[in-house]
Amino acid sequence: MKAIFSLLMVLALVLIATVGAGAAKMHTIFAYCIPGTAFIIFLVGFVCKIISWAKRPVPFRIPTTGGQQQTLPWIKQNKWDNPSTGPQTFVRMALEVLTFRSLFRNTKLVLKHDEGKKPIVAYVSAKWLWLFAIMFHYGFLIVAVRHLRLFMQPVPLPIEFLDWGDSIMQILTPTIYISDVLILGGLTMLLLRRFFDAKVRYISLVNDYFPLFLILGIACSGVYMRYIAKVDIMTIKDVVMGLVTFNYKVPAGIDTSFFVHLFLVSTLLAYFPFSKLMHMGGVFLSPTRNMPNDTRMVHYENPWNDPAVKPHSYEAYENEFRAPMAEAGLPLEKSPEEAA
Repeated sequence: MKAIFSLLMVLALVLIATVGAGAAKMHTIFAYCIPGTAFIIFLVGFVCKIISWAKRPVPFRIPTTGGQQQTLPWIKQNKWDNPSTGPQTFVRMALEVLTFRSLFRNTKLVLKHDEGKKPIVAYVSAKWLWLFAIMFHYGFLIVAVRHLRLFMQPVPLPIEFLDWGDSIMQILTPTIYISDVLILGGLTMLLLRRFFDAKVRYISLVNDYFPLFLILGIACSGVYMRYIAKVDIMTIKDVVMGLVTFNYKVPAGIDTSFFVHLFLVSTLLAYFPFSKLMHMGGVFLSPTRNMPNDTRMVHYENPWNDPAVKPHSYEAYENEFRAPMAEAGLPLEKSPEEAA
């Protein structure tokens, strides 16, 4: 039901754009007003969320680590999985952000049987989730960067080179982009995982399904525009450049699929800062990732400790309650006779 509800919400968004821009001819609203408002919401929401996270104090080192920590000189340290310095932590963050290193180590719990048919708990590799995540994220990144050519005139050479590399296979006409295959394949498998993995399905919420269906709708509408409707890209660029330069023109002769695509993108922008998609920015501020594991080398003091509050040691506690503790049979460092 959560998945169906999310799918119905995305279909409702498609219907709104189809009726509003198609039947009602509200092209200016869907081409300029809604995208401009969505971008402002995205920008303000993203910045406010990052500032809010950055202000939260982290008085102690709490990194999640894997591998050998820096210890005795003859024991080799795993510098990237258990960093102890700033540069090592930077490399770890780079590997996490660019290659999803922690997800690559994903394992699955299974029950195996030995020769005596006794069940044994074991962990096996589960790299498929990492593969689909890489496909989706890099496909999405390439599509987003490639779309920058609609916002720039002339188009920078790196973006033109990326566009050429993305379409290097030269399959069919118009040319099929590799990133389209990656994003659709990755999204489909991530959705199927939530459908058919009982454990993941049990913990999945509407805000897990909705972004996947929304991005899938964006990808499918973009594919429809390019390969079926075959919209005029130069007319679309005129509309986008008008939005960027505040030189608004009433769009004419553009297929309704463009407004559906743009409305779904606007919905994603407005929804982004308030959703789990904010992990894109939050990963850089996660104290479990961006801190070195140097608690053995550096002593940290809690900045909230009030100097007026005197510590109460265990020795003082035992001195205060020695008689009742002895009567209750609790272990004592000093018996009442020794303390006397």
